[in-house]
Amino acid sequence: MRPGRGSCRANPNRARRAPVPNGHRCGKRHRARSGPDPNAARRMRRRGDRPTAPRSPRFASTDYDRTGMGTIVRDGEHHDAFVPRPMLRGGHAMTIYSWGNPRDFPRLPPPTRRFFDVAPGTRVAAACHWQTEPQRHATLLALHGLNGSSDAHYMRGLAAKAFEQGMNVVRLNQRNCGDTEHLSSGLFHSGLTADAAHVIDELMRVDGLAVIGVAGYSLGGNLALKLAGEYGRHAPPALLGVAAVSPIIEIEPCVVALERRENVLYNWNFVRDLKRRIRRRERFHPGQFDRRRLRAVRTVREFDETYTAPYFGFRSASDYYHRASAMRLVHRIAVPALIITADDDPFVPSQLFRDRRVAGNPHIQVHICEHGGHCGFVGPKNGNEDDGYWAERKIVNFFASLVDVPELQHRSANA
Repeated sequence: MRPGRGSCRANPNRARRAPVPNGHRCGKRHRARSGPDPNAARRMRRRGDRPTAPRSPRFASTDYDRTGMGTIVRDGEHHDAFVPRPMLRGGHAMTIYSWGNPRDFPRLPPPTRRFFDVAPGTRVAAACHWQTEPQRHATLLALHGLNGSSDAHYMRGLAAKAFEQGMNVVRLNQRNCGDTEHLSSGLFHSGLTADAAHVIDELMRVDGLAVIGVAGYSLGGNLALKLAGEYGRHAPPALLGVAAVSPIIEIEPCVVALERRENVLYNWNFVRDLKRRIRRRERFHPGQFDRRRLRAVRTVREFDETYTAPYFGFRSASDYYHRASAMRLVHRIAVPALIITADDDPFVPSQLFRDRRVAGNPHIQVHICEHGGHCGFVGPKNGNEDDGYWAERKIVNFFASLVDVPELQHRSANA
């Protein structure tokens, strides 16, 4: 039986205790939110002093609870719980609406194009938004989902909110995504973290950026978490933390859910775009793949069995799913991490995030919302300042909460 709402999901067998003042019911004594805690970020950084960069004072303002790491938070247990927009309370409605709803971002300045050489014969492209003095600002590296690109609405929505709050933003295309098939000789897969790691390294070495946060959606969320797990306690000094929205943290059960009858629309959409990607690659790299085998592909699993797994040397699709999943490595994450997911996600089971490897890591906070769908989380609009896309705002506030405000102000004064 599921524990009642309001209980700590990190340990369902724990006896219910009286709630503490800030609304958490996990039995721990959390600090009441009486204002920004200047030492919270330092306490969470277990590796000691790490470089930070002076930034705009407005970035120091946040409504994110920095004392809740290492917990699973349900709706109603947090001061900023997600409230879905009316008529979007179902997982399918929320998911489809968020995928197909056009959005405008008039406050987001035009990006500059940037290319990163991540491997021999392979480049990835990014859309970058730089503050006037980039080295004086934190940077957000955004990773898209399976069939997305740097131009996906959630990538631009997140970029607009982050840039508005004083961050540089790098919207990264995975290999072959965003009309970049000509830049890469190969495919990409759900666990290919090397490209993002290379980009972080170049941003540190070449651009001199001292504070970098990584945020990903769906497949990109898996990449962000897996990358942090691979780093373990040896993460780059500039890595502020990671955030993931609806991450496919364990790919096998997500693919199984995707194959259910009620999810045929999503499966069809993914397969259509994956096939299209192979056909587009044929224009630039003729003969690399057998296009005739595309006709027999009807599911994501069949595509991975036919193309992804053999290309990257995996024994099978199942072997690929196991080795590419962040779940194997989340227990090693040693930087602050935020995960946002929903009970009504059509194909990412929320019970995955109650796994002890996730719930037992003190650096991870999971927000399990009753509603939200897959990468949706569309709430009511609040005038011109809040378009209702809750997860985007949550991510920006999360990274803002990790900034050591007094230290930044001191360095700003001496810059």
